[in-house]
Amino acid sequence: MSEGSSGGSHAGRPSSWIAVGIIFVGFVVGGVALCLGPAWVMLWAGVGIVVAGLLISWMVHLFSDVVVDAPRVIPEIVDYSLFGSRSAKRRGGEQGEVIDVPISTDTQQTPHG
Repeated sequence: MSEGSSGGSHAGRPSSWIAVGIIFVGFVVGGVALCLGPAWVMLWAGVGIVVAGLLISWMVHLFSDVVVDAPRVIPEIVDYSLFGSRSAKRRGGEQGEVIDVPISTDTQQTPHG
């Protein structure tokens, strides 16, 4: 993580990782089955394991693992001229962005940028 971060984590809950691990094992079993012949019984066993992992991920609410990140600071590009010289044309017109100050975005306040 970066130094200015507020302690956000991409780790997820252990139950979510168990569900992902089960799905991964199902894909490995199915992949090995395809390489061995294909071994259809083993392939369908892998599909069953993947489906079981998907059901477990639904039961443990896998997609509710929220990643909390610090607000991002994105430097805006203000120079749109063809030859690289600074011009008065900026995104948003004359009252638009400030040239030397980056714009801080907060996805809770402005989710689309």
